[in-house]
Amino acid sequence: MRQRRQLEELNLVDDFLVNSLTSHQVYGEPAARCILECILGRKIGKIKVIAQHFMQGEDTGSHGIRMDVYLDEEDGELFDLEPDNNNGKEDAAALPRRARFYHAKLDAGSLKAGEEYESLRNVFVIFITTYDPFGLKRMVYTIKSGCIEVPGLSYDDGARTIFLYTKGTKGYPPEELRELLYYMEHTSKENAKTESLQRLHEMVTAVKCDGKVGLTYMKSFEIEQRIRREALEEGRKEGSERYSRLIGVLFEQHREQELKRAAEDEEYRNRLYKEFHIL
Repeated sequence: MRQRRQLEELNLVDDFLVNSLTSHQVYGEPAARCILECILGRKIGKIKVIAQHFMQGEDTGSHGIRMDVYLDEEDGELFDLEPDNNNGKEDAAALPRRARFYHAKLDAGSLKAGEEYESLRNVFVIFITTYDPFGLKRMVYTIKSGCIEVPGLSYDDGARTIFLYTKGTKGYPPEELRELLYYMEHTSKENAKTESLQRLHEMVTAVKCDGKVGLTYMKSFEIEQRIRREALEEGRKEGSERYSRLIGVLFEQHREQELKRAAEDEEYRNRLYKEFHIL
């Protein structure tokens, strides 16, 4: 059983803190705006913030997604912000296909029946990772569609994926972005070195001191441990070491909602074994 960190020790790359901050009734919108404008290097319009936004699959046999921070700019673009500090090789290898799937779900949900394709909104899926997803030591990797035969061909489908590596040293990113990413991984007053980060840290501190947030953190940990114990017990009943490994992977990838189905549905469980290469 893993050791629980105190709420005060969490950083903004930790799901619970970033979700609590961006969903906060008072600080959610300004905090999300501060982070997003620093990443993009420009101002954004009025936004609606939805933390831990879950989009169901088309049916019970289809995969859904849970977005950490979903931002909808009024009459503008859509953003999905995904802090990721899992640091697993399998996670890194799956990131491109994960991004592809997220784009597909976001696109499917943003075009209404009868609308033309020109109405499809621009979508940014932004991963903030504490590990290097491509091993090139860059802080910023911006991905867009293009033509292989004619690299200079203008081809704008409105989709962008941005991978931000907090420890990256190459690529000459703006200093403000460097400061933000370092702060997100090491969230403390000492590391809030710019005016915008100082304002952000004041909001982070207020959220950490919020009694409701503290109570939610305690309850979430208790629930997680109960689910883990029950799932491990199912694994022992099944006599399956693979099942215990699957439980760990699902928790690491924040797919706890799939544990119950995996326990009850052997076919679905076998699909997960194959997905995560658990032999």
